[in-house]
Amino acid sequence: MHLGMIPDDPTEWKALVSRQLPLPFFETHFAFGRARAIMAATKLGVFESLSRCAATPAEVAERCGTDTFATRQLLVALAGCEYLVYRDGRYALTPTARTWLLPESPCSIVDAVLFAFDEWELMMHVEDYVRTGIPLELHQTMTGVQWAHYLRAMRALAGLTAHEVAQFVPVPGGATDMIDIGGAHGRYSVALCRRHSQLRSVVLDVPEAVRAAAPLLATENMGARVVHLEADALTHDFGVRTYDVVLLCNLARHFSAAENALLFRRLARALRPRGVFAVIEPLRLEIGDSASQFTALNELYFGATSRSGTWTARDTAGWQRAAGLEPAADPVTLSGGDVGLHIATKI
Repeated sequence: MHLGMIPDDPTEWKALVSRQLPLPFFETHFAFGRARAIMAATKLGVFESLSRCAATPAEVAERCGTDTFATRQLLVALAGCEYLVYRDGRYALTPTARTWLLPESPCSIVDAVLFAFDEWELMMHVEDYVRTGIPLELHQTMTGVQWAHYLRAMRALAGLTAHEVAQFVPVPGGATDMIDIGGAHGRYSVALCRRHSQLRSVVLDVPEAVRAAAPLLATENMGARVVHLEADALTHDFGVRTYDVVLLCNLARHFSAAENALLFRRLARALRPRGVFAVIEPLRLEIGDSASQFTALNELYFGATSRSGTWTARDTAGWQRAAGLEPAADPVTLSGGDVGLHIATKI
């Protein structure tokens, strides 16, 4: 998957092929403008104001409490980016905007877009990271408000693939106990427990994450079947043969190779026979593999914002195998991005 220049007419095609277009300017100046237009419209409620019917710029401005002239400019920009359509003086949502940018949509990623305001500041660290090799370590630097934004964003994105995770994780027959480590929003645990009626899950995460995510989990009405536990994964006693399913969510990139190897061994001991250990992490290609644009940019993003950055499927499978588990030949690639579901079983 990649973002790129898409010519609108033969003249632009010719210019692109001739390599005479200043692509670095387009891919910075206009990329900033497009991103900020989408972010601003989401934050100001522009998309929501159009959820029921098309409207003029003046009507949108009145609903959102914004300036009419500036609102018209924003609407023009959004129409140019194909988030809105213009007809007879009025603007309406396109299917893309209606699917992803309305809070009431089952596929809403409004909270993920709103977290982009925090990410805008986080990515200012990239130059320092490249100079020094020292990452920001997001989990150690976020404020309480940022934790709330972050968990809402992670919950929104997890909602896009939770049904796939529930489908692909081979929960053993008769399984009753699961631990979800690092998935404070609880979206994956909820999906798995709804699919498997006898299953219950403990969602372990650091106190800051649990405090921010508790109201989100409460909306799922899972009661005692999905509960939070405030703890540090690196020091918590998981016990022996305690769980049928272990799910490690987007956490390995925050730990070193040695820390992951030890954590995987401890979690393997906590698995019952025939238990399943699943790891959800962004995919990182092996050295020499051709990288998709999204995978390559993810590697830089997570390198700058987490302790270790993304790991390869070989790394993850190696830790699972060293812990006495049998990893699947390849991870399952989840839809909606370069994210892998790495599954291993305890024989």
